[in-house]
Amino acid sequence: MTATIGTGTQDVEAVRARLEAAGVRYALAGFSDLHGRLKGKVVPLSHLSNMAGGSELFTGAAVDGVPQEISDEEVAAVPDLERGFQLPWKPEVAYFPSTLYTEGKPFEAGARHILQRQVAAAAELGFTFNLGIETEFFVLKDGENGPEEVSERDTAAKPCYDLTTTLDNFGWLTELVEAMDTLGWDVYSFDHEDARGQFEIDFMYADALTSADRVAFFRMMAGEIARKHGYFASFMAKPFADRTGSGAHFNMSLADRETGTNLFAEGEDPKGVGVTALGYSFIAGVLRHAKAISAVIAPTVNSYKRLVRGGSTSGSTWAPVFVSYGDNNRTNMIRIPLAGGRVECRAADISCNPYLGAAMILAAGLEGVREQLDPGAPHTENMYSYTEAQVAELGVGMLPRDLSAAIDEFEADSLSREVFGEALYNSFIDYKRAEWDSYQSHISTWETERYLKFF
Repeated sequence: MTATIGTGTQDVEAVRARLEAAGVRYALAGFSDLHGRLKGKVVPLSHLSNMAGGSELFTGAAVDGVPQEISDEEVAAVPDLERGFQLPWKPEVAYFPSTLYTEGKPFEAGARHILQRQVAAAAELGFTFNLGIETEFFVLKDGENGPEEVSERDTAAKPCYDLTTTLDNFGWLTELVEAMDTLGWDVYSFDHEDARGQFEIDFMYADALTSADRVAFFRMMAGEIARKHGYFASFMAKPFADRTGSGAHFNMSLADRETGTNLFAEGEDPKGVGVTALGYSFIAGVLRHAKAISAVIAPTVNSYKRLVRGGSTSGSTWAPVFVSYGDNNRTNMIRIPLAGGRVECRAADISCNPYLGAAMILAAGLEGVREQLDPGAPHTENMYSYTEAQVAELGVGMLPRDLSAAIDEFEADSLSREVFGEALYNSFIDYKRAEWDSYQSHISTWETERYLKFF
């Protein structure tokens, strides 16, 4: 099966003919809501030209994160014909990532367009923003007493990299990996992760828009393939209190737009931990806005139960709490891996909207580049060994401890409004405040078990 369908000319009829020859009967224009979940409409292939012209309209008020009144003109999903592909598990359907339009122009609050704006800003400076996102997630089955691991042998306190339980999951796991490779994503590694029932699949980086399109689609595809096998995939940041959470580490670099040269790798390394002066300025910009960025890359109440010092049976959460950077040291928010030439943001989790997360980080990094910011000295020590007072003495900030604090930081930072635009900036704050208020008023099992008969 040939997966990638674009012609390089946006010739709708040529695309339609190629799809028809591949056995496609339907075309799907998909876009991302506030949460990174895919929405869309399906048309018979004979109507592809209409879809390409924006025929598929959506009432924005019916979708989370499309800030419209019911009286506003609908948004249209305009498909990116260059990036279409067949669904590996349903090849009679072709999927096209789409950008929302309204009133004849891109919809300012559309998540994909928000990233496109920042990609264009990078291009104006002569850069391509390359991004690789690590996908960590759980695959479980429903049991009589709640969710269970697929493999009955998946019981170890430290199950990371366990081969027997990896092989026990090979049915759904290899089907997913092969689907990704069919799409040309070039999977280069997959394994059992640190928690029981948790897995990671790593595939090659690409330009930021391509990577965001892929991760948004990956979450749907992994869920559909797991479901075929009688299981479910979870992209909740931290499903279990005593296990590690699921990150979505952003691995980033800027390349020369003309030559493709990695500008974080080619040049002098003034601080000795693996990137160029340009890379350090990019890091400094991200650190400057890290607390506001946190609200976007760790977007749920549950996200902040991952961003803690302790809390898993393996002995570590492997997640950062410090606004700091360093070498191959996983206790920093920003890590420069051993091979150098890229920077990794470890605070992002797999529940984030990849378009919005990438847009915020790129905008912050470009600010650092424009202003030639200096991130200070790298931290190569174990940051967890410091007390909070010692961290404060070092002048190192802490990431927000809960969603409410993160939204406060997002609201206070002018970069947020600049990146999101006025409408989504306000809508995001309102939605997340309501989410926090709902959480605050909820009575948990922990509370009733602790207090109901205590007093």
